[in-house]
Order: sequence, then structure tokens, then C-alpha cells
Amino acid sequence: MGMGRHQKSVASSGVSARWVFLLCISSFFLGVLLVNRILATSETNDGNENASPKQNDQARSLHPLVDCESKEGDILSRVSHTHDVIKTLDKTISSLEVELATARAARSESGDGSPTVAKSIADRSKARPKMFFVMGIMTAFSSRKRRDSIRGTWLPKEDELKRLETEKGIIMRFVIGHSSSPGGVLDHTIEAEEEQHKDFFRLNHIEGYHELSSKTQIYFSSAVAKWDADFYIKVDDDVHVNLGMLGSTLARHRSKPRVYIGCMKSGPVLAQKGVKYHEPEYWKFGEEGNKYFRHATGQIYAISKDLATYISVNRQLLHKYANEDVSLGSWFIGLDVEHIDDRSLCCGTPMDCEWKGQAGNPCAASFDWSCSGICKSVDRMLEVHQRCGEGQGAIWHTSF
Repeated sequence: MGMGRHQKSVASSGVSARWVFLLCISSFFLGVLLVNRILATSETNDGNENASPKQNDQARSLHPLVDCESKEGDILSRVSHTHDVIKTLDKTISSLEVELATARAARSESGDGSPTVAKSIADRSKARPKMFFVMGIMTAFSSRKRRDSIRGTWLPKEDELKRLETEKGIIMRFVIGHSSSPGGVLDHTIEAEEEQHKDFFRLNHIEGYHELSSKTQIYFSSAVAKWDADFYIKVDDDVHVNLGMLGSTLARHRSKPRVYIGCMKSGPVLAQKGVKYHEPEYWKFGEEGNKYFRHATGQIYAISKDLATYISVNRQLLHKYANEDVSLGSWFIGLDVEHIDDRSLCCGTPMDCEWKGQAGNPCAASFDWSCSGICKSVDRMLEVHQRCGEGQGAIWHTSF
């Protein structure tokens, strides 16, 4: 019986010893792992602190630190340079497209003043003189006195016209078509006047007041085929123009590809028959009493070469309204065109233009809104020129 109690005690103490042994082994290995982890972390930190400058430089080369302030300026500079390059490239592409379109238009022309011989773009560029601007002064068979009033004031004489072309790159011509009876008295009269003054640009167009939209379209198409200019201007023969001021105005927009410059307005659509400026297609502009879209008033406006070429290429598709200024404005709707509202192109006659000139803001063009031109222009053109003109030598002393 005593022997039994001894064996039971030994068995109990044997089990407890095995568990104690296992716990000791587990604790030992766990301690080793913890010590190794602590030692590894400590060595890494010491290594970073005691690393040589050379090793630190190598580390920086692998993971460079960015100087945000200096890099920001460099990035902005590169972005600006890239933007300039893109603008230059866009302008070059636009010029090439204009040349291509002009060549195609000239090739398909059949008699509106432009040649029909197929030539390469390079040949076309050589054939068309490079100019600053072309000004077409719209006139009629019955307007001889108006033309003479302009010749006697702001339009240079024959020799000066040639000098203006060679020295300033400016073309100025009275624009007129033909009579309904080709070769008749009216046409012979214009031919005789042209022989005397050498200042006409003839169009393959039958003259008529209700054909002004067609005449304007043919003018731009013919002018862009004959001269390679930065701008093409249309002006009425009862408007006073200061050429130096006009040139300076255009020069400010010379680097822009598609510009439409004039005194922008949005007049009422006149549905009533028999009134001046009646719009037969008034229903296209919405409810009665509506206004037109913004467009330049018809007395004077300028368009860039791209837009003149666009008119030439698409002339068969462009709709012509009763009023030519509305027609021109409608042709540019939907295009990426910059409309420039320049009020120096629509000054009034004295005292308005005179006061502005004295205040240091000379006008580029002057007329009376009530008459859609200078009232009684034949009698008053000289007065307006004397009181509002910029001076005879202004055009020669103005740099473009």
C-alpha cells in the first residue's frame, strides 16, 4: 500500500516536469527571436548614422530629394516654351492650309478675277504679292463724284498708290463689277476713268443694289486670289478713313489667325416690306421683333486671310441675305472666329471725330449713323478730312 502511493506521486510529478521543460524551451526560443529583432533594428540605425558621406551621396542619387521651389520655376518655364512652340506650329499649319485652300480655289475659278491655271502652292505664293492689307472701296457707276471726293482727300494719288504698295504693302482700289449690258456706255465710262487713275478692281459681277452680298463675296474671293495679304477690308465710298490709324489698328491683331474686325452691332430684323433694310427671310431669326446676331456694321470692316480664303473656297455654299453685313456675319457663325469690336472704326463726323482726335484718340474711320455713311459725302468729305484727318504724311511715318 505504501508502495502504491509512491508510484502515484512519481507519476504526478513526472507530468509536471514535462510541461515545465516544454515551457522553458518555448520561452528560450521566444527570447532569442526578440533579442535578434532588437539587435537588427539597432544595427540599422547605427549604420545610417555612421555611414560615410560617399555612401550618403550614393543613397541620395538613388533617391534624390526634390527642391520643389526651384523645380516649379523650371517646369513653368518649360510649359511656357512648349505653349509658344505649339502656337507657332499652329500658325504655320494654318498658313499652309490657307495656301492649299487658295490654290484649290484658284484652280476651280472660272472667271471672277482669279486665274484658272493650276499651279503648285509654291508657285501660287510667288504669283501673289505678299501684302499687309487690301482695301476694297465699294462703289457704283453713278458714284463718280464720291470717288473724286475720296481721291481729293484720304486716298493717295496714282504715284503714291504705287509707292504705298511697294513700301507699306497696302493695296487700295475702287471695287466695281459690270453693267447688265457688257461693253455698254457705263462700262466704257469706268474703263476711261481707270485709264486716268489706275485705281479700280473690276469684278465678274453684275452691279445692282440688291446684289451687294454677292458683290462682297466675289470681292473677297477675287482679292485673296490676286493678293496674299494679312487682311482684306471692305469700305463704302461715303466713309472717311485715316490710313495710318487703320494700319496701326490692324497691326495689333496681325498674329491672330481668324479675326473679324469692325463695329459690332445687333440691329432689329425688319419684317415689314417697303422699309429700308427689309429682311425677306425674317422668319429665320425667330419671333417678330427679334434682333440679328452680332456682326460688323457694313460701312467698314476687315477680315484676316484665313476668313477671306474660307469665303473663297465655300462661296457656292454660303447663303446670301438681303443685307451684305448680315450675310458676312452669318458666314462666320459656327467658326472659331474672334470678333473684335473696335469703336475707332465708327466715329461720327465733326464734332465727334474732332473731339476724339484732340483727346489723343484719332479715329480710323468716320461716318454718320443716320445716313449709313457721311451725309452728303460729296460736299462734306473735304470738311471731315480737314477737321478729323490725321495729316497727309501720317501713313508714311507709321510703322506696321
